[in-house]
Amino acid sequence: MTRQREVWKQNLYVLWIGEFFITAGANLVIPFLPLYIHTMGIQSTASIERWSGIVFSSTFVVAVVIQPWWGKLADKVGRKVMLVRSGVGMAIVMASLGLAHNVYELVVLRGLMGLVSGFIGAAIALQASQTPRENAGQALGVLQTGAVAGSLVGPLIGGVLSEAVGMRRVFYLTGAMQFVAAVLVIFFVHETFTPDPRTSTMDTRHFMAAMGRTRIVLPLFVVTMIIQMGYLSIEPIVTIYVHQLNPHTHHLAVLAGATFAAIGLGNVVSAPLLGRLSDRVGSAKILLWSMLVAALLYVPQAFVHSAYQLMVLRFVLGLSLGGLQPSVQALIRRYAPTAQLGRVFGYNTSFMMAGNLVGPNLGGLVSSAVGIPPVFFITAGLLLADAVWVHRAVVRAVLTTPSPLADGR
Repeated sequence: MTRQREVWKQNLYVLWIGEFFITAGANLVIPFLPLYIHTMGIQSTASIERWSGIVFSSTFVVAVVIQPWWGKLADKVGRKVMLVRSGVGMAIVMASLGLAHNVYELVVLRGLMGLVSGFIGAAIALQASQTPRENAGQALGVLQTGAVAGSLVGPLIGGVLSEAVGMRRVFYLTGAMQFVAAVLVIFFVHETFTPDPRTSTMDTRHFMAAMGRTRIVLPLFVVTMIIQMGYLSIEPIVTIYVHQLNPHTHHLAVLAGATFAAIGLGNVVSAPLLGRLSDRVGSAKILLWSMLVAALLYVPQAFVHSAYQLMVLRFVLGLSLGGLQPSVQALIRRYAPTAQLGRVFGYNTSFMMAGNLVGPNLGGLVSSAVGIPPVFFITAGLLLADAVWVHRAVVRAVLTTPSPLADGR
C-alpha cells in the first residue's frame, strides 16, 4: 500500500508538469496568431478575424471526432503509451506550424494538432486508474491546476517570446517544450496496466449501453460540455468588454490579461481544496453547489462599472469553477469500469472539445447581436439548467446507485 501511494503521488507530480507544458504550449500561440496569419498575405481585418477563428477551431473539430478512438486504444495498450504518443505528436505538429507558408497549411496543421491530441484525457485516465479512490477528488483537483496554470502562463510567455525571438521560432520552442513533457512521462510515470479483452474490444453500441447502465456516466458527458460552453462563452469578448469599461486606459493589454488570468487564478487556488473536500462529503454535492454558485456569479458581471470590479468577480467565479471538472472526473472514476477509463475519459474529452467549439461561437454571436451583458445572463441560465440536470440525473443516481468500486476494483 505504501508503494502504491508513492507511485500515484509521483505520477501526479510528473503529470502536473506534463499538463502544464502541454497546455502552456497550446496557448503560447494565442496572442500572436492573428499577426502570424497577417504575415501570410491576409490583409483585411475582417479576413484575419475569420481565418483566426477557422485556424483556431480546426483543432477542436477534429478532436471531437478522434478522442473516443484514442481512449479506446488506451484501454488496449495503456494510458502511458497514449501520453507519449500525444506528447511527441503534438511536439512535431507544433514545430511544423513554424514552417507553414500560407493560411491553408495552418488550417491543416491545426487539424493535425487535434488528431494527435489527447494528452490531458490520457493523463486524467492514468491518474484516476492509479489513485486510491479515497484520494481521487484531491488528485484530480491538483492535476487540473497544471492545465489551468499552463493556460494562464502560456499566452503571457507567447507574447513575450514572439517579440524576443520572432513568431516562427516560438513554434519551435513550443514543440521542444511539449517533447520534454513526453520524455518526462517515459522516464518518471509508472503504470500498472493489464488490458481486459472483454471491454477493450467492445463496440460503440455495447459500450454506450454499458455506460447507460451506470445511470451516471452518460449524463456527466453532457455536464462536461455545458461547463465548457459556459466557461468559454465569455472568453472571446473579455478584451472588448474591458475596453468598454475602461475606454481611456493606456494599458488595455495588461488590464485585459489580468482579467483573463483572474478566473484561472481562482481555479488554481480552489481546485485542490474542493477536490479534497469532495473526497469527504461527496463529489456530486460539490459539483452541484459549485455550479449553482458559478451561475449566480455570472449575473453581477453584467452590471460592473470598471474592469477592476470585473476582475474581482472573475477571481471569485474561478474559486467556484474549481469544483466542477475535478468533481465530474472523480465521479467518472468512481462509477466507470476501471478497464474502460481511457475510453470513458476519451468521450468526456470529446464532449469537452465540443463545448470549447460551441461556447466561444455562442458568446460571439450573442454579443454581436444584442451586446455583451446578455451573454452573462445566457451563461448563467446555461449553468442553472446544468445544475438542474446534475440534480436530477447525477445526484439522485448517486444516492440510489451503489459504486462499482465498492468491491475494491
